[in-house]
Amino acid sequence: MERSFKQEVAKLKLGEGETFHGEAILAVTKALLQSGVSYVGGYQGAPVSHVMDVLNDARDILDELGVHVETNANEAGAAAMLGASINYPMRGAVAFKSTVGTNVASDALSNLASAGVKGGALLVLGEDYGEGSSIIQERTHAFAMKSQIWLLDPRPNLPKIVEMVERGFELSEASSTPVMLELRIRACHVQGAFTTKQNQRPALSKRALIENPDFDYNRICLPPATYAQEKQKIHVRWPAAVRFIRENKLNETFPGEMSDIGIICQGGLYNAAIRALQTLGLADAFGAAKVPIYCMNVTYPMLPEEIVAFCAGKREVLIVEEGQPAYLEEAVLATLRRQDINAVRIRGKDLLPLAGEYTGEVVLTGIAKFLGRDAAVAPIKALKEKAVQLLGALPQRPPGFCVGCPERPVFSAMKILEKESGKFHLSADIGCHLFSTLPPFNIGNTVLGYGLGLASNSAVHPAMARRTVTMMGDGGFWHNGLTTGVANHVFNKNDGILVIMKNGYSSATGTQELPSSPQHSDVKEDISMERALEGVGVGWVKTVDNYRVGDVAKTLKQAMTSDYKGLKVIIAEGECQLERQRKLRPAVADKLKKGERHVRVRYGVDEDTCTGDHSCIRLSGCPTLTVKDNPDPLRTDPVATVIDGCVGCGLCGENAHAAVLCPSFYRAEVIQNPTWWDKLWNGSSLRK
Repeated sequence: MERSFKQEVAKLKLGEGETFHGEAILAVTKALLQSGVSYVGGYQGAPVSHVMDVLNDARDILDELGVHVETNANEAGAAAMLGASINYPMRGAVAFKSTVGTNVASDALSNLASAGVKGGALLVLGEDYGEGSSIIQERTHAFAMKSQIWLLDPRPNLPKIVEMVERGFELSEASSTPVMLELRIRACHVQGAFTTKQNQRPALSKRALIENPDFDYNRICLPPATYAQEKQKIHVRWPAAVRFIRENKLNETFPGEMSDIGIICQGGLYNAAIRALQTLGLADAFGAAKVPIYCMNVTYPMLPEEIVAFCAGKREVLIVEEGQPAYLEEAVLATLRRQDINAVRIRGKDLLPLAGEYTGEVVLTGIAKFLGRDAAVAPIKALKEKAVQLLGALPQRPPGFCVGCPERPVFSAMKILEKESGKFHLSADIGCHLFSTLPPFNIGNTVLGYGLGLASNSAVHPAMARRTVTMMGDGGFWHNGLTTGVANHVFNKNDGILVIMKNGYSSATGTQELPSSPQHSDVKEDISMERALEGVGVGWVKTVDNYRVGDVAKTLKQAMTSDYKGLKVIIAEGECQLERQRKLRPAVADKLKKGERHVRVRYGVDEDTCTGDHSCIRLSGCPTLTVKDNPDPLRTDPVATVIDGCVGCGLCGENAHAAVLCPSFYRAEVIQNPTWWDKLWNGSSLRK
C-alpha cells in the first residue's frame, strides 16, 4: 500500500471523552466505528485511497467489534454491498473515488436509492476535482440529484467531518435514503483534533447474526413496486430528509455586522472563503467574519426556507460554488423568485470562474470583486509576477513514469516497433501506463475508462489497415477488463493485441493489492490472470520480462504478424518499482547494519564514447538519465549521464542494445561491506 497506518490505527480504540489528533481519513474511520457500523467496503482511488489502507490495517480492531471489512473488486461491488441495509437495520459504509467511481457504481446506486434503506447507508466519496485531480472534471452533485441521494459536503475540520459522518447515518435512517459524504482532496488530508466517543458494537453483525431473513416485495426494483418507490421518494423521504436537516441544524449560519450582503458557500469551500475574508481584513484568526455566511454542509437537498431567511433584507449575496453546472446558484435563484423575493441580487459565476478548482487565490479574487476591493489582490499578483521574473522561463516537464518503472521498457519497445513497422493505433486505459501518452513516447490514442481499453478498441480495429494494440494494467483487468474487454472480444471473435502490464498492484492509487498480487497482507487464494484468460477462451498468450526490451519488441512484432485470428495477449511482467523499493530498502539497511555484504548495481555513461545525440534519452524518459556539460573542451554537445537515484533496472543499456544506439553505457557493481576476497580480487584487478 502507499502508506501504512499500523501505528495510527491504535487511535481508533480511543474511548469516551478522549482527544483524537490526526488525519481526516483516520477520523472518518473512527466516526464509522462510533456510529455502530456493521460492514465497510470500498475500492481504492484518490483522494480516499487511504480509507481502504486504514481499514485493512485495522482489521483486528474491526473484527473485535464484529465489523465486516471487504476490499471490493470495483466500485459497483462496493455500492452493491449497501444492499444489506435495504432489508435489515444494519449500518454500512463504502468508500471510493468520484465521479468515475460513482459512474461505475451507478446501477447499484440507482436501485439502492429506489428501494430505500432500513439501516443507515453512507458513501464516503473522494471528490477528485481540481488541480490535483487525475480524472475527468465532473461533480458528484449531478448524480445525487439524478437518483435523489442526499449529499453532504462538510466544512474541512475534523469535528465537523466526524459529526457529519454520524449525522449521515441518522439522516439516512430518518429518510430511508442512502447518503453521500464528499471529501475534497485537501479535506482528506487535513490534520486536526476532536473529542472521541466510545466505539459502538453493531446490533446486527457477523458476531450478532440475523436468524430470520426479511422479504418485502415493495423493496424489489420491479414494476409495479418501482412506481410506488418513486412516489415515496418525493412525498415521504424528501420531506423527512428536509425536516431532519432543519431540526438538527446541519447547515450553519455565521452572522456578521455587514448585514446588507452575504455569502452562501458549499461546506467544503468554507475555509477558502474565511481565508479570503481574513486577507481582506474582514475576519479574524478564529474565523469570526464581518460578512454573514450561510455554510451548506448539506448541498442536496437544499432547504428553501433557510435560503429565504438568509437572503431576507440583503441587497447582494455571493454564491461560492465550485465546478459546473451551477446547480446551487440556479436553485437559489429559482427559490427566491418563487418566493417573490426580487430585491436581492445573486452573484456567483459572473465573479468566479465557471469551471476549475476554487483555490485560495481564486476565491480571494472573486470575493474581492464582490466587495469592491480588487486592489487587495494586487500585492499577490505582483508577487507572482516577480517570481516569474526571478525564475525566468522554466522548461516544462510533463509527469512521467517513476525511476525504474517496469512499464517504461514496454513503450520503449513499442517505439522501436514503430520505427520498423510504422505507427499503430493504441487504445489506452486508466493506470500508470497512461503516462505513455506524454513525451517522450506519445503513444495512446484514446482512453475511455478503467478496464475499458479493449472494449474501446472493438470498433477501431476492423477499420484499421494494420493490427491495433490495447494497453491494460492488472488493476484494470480485474476491475472491469476481464468481462467487458476480454470476454467480449472472445465472444465476438475479434482480432487484436492486448498488452497487460502485470506489475502486481493497483499502483496508480497507492499500490493496493489485487487478486493476482504476488503477496497479500492476508492469506488469499492464488488467482492468476493466466488461468482467467484460459478460462474465457484466449488461445494466444505470451509472457515477457518487461526489462528485456529486445524480447518485448520481438513478441510485439510476432503478435502483429501472426496468422492467428483472434485476441493475442502479451503479459508484460515486472513488479512495481516503488513497491519493490519499499520492501528492498529496509532489508538492505538491515544487512548493512549487521555488517553483511551487499551488492548494488548502478549504470553509467562512458563520456568518451557518448556521441551526444541523446537518442537514449528520447527512447527512455527516465528521470535519472539526463545531460551534463561535455568534459571534452573540443566537443560542445552535452553528454548523457546517469545521476543519483538510479535503481539499476538496466533499461538504458537494454535500449541501447535493442535500438542499436551508441555503446556508451556500462554496468557497475557497488559492493558495500566487502569481504576479504572482494578486496583482494578488486585490488588485483586494479593493479592489472
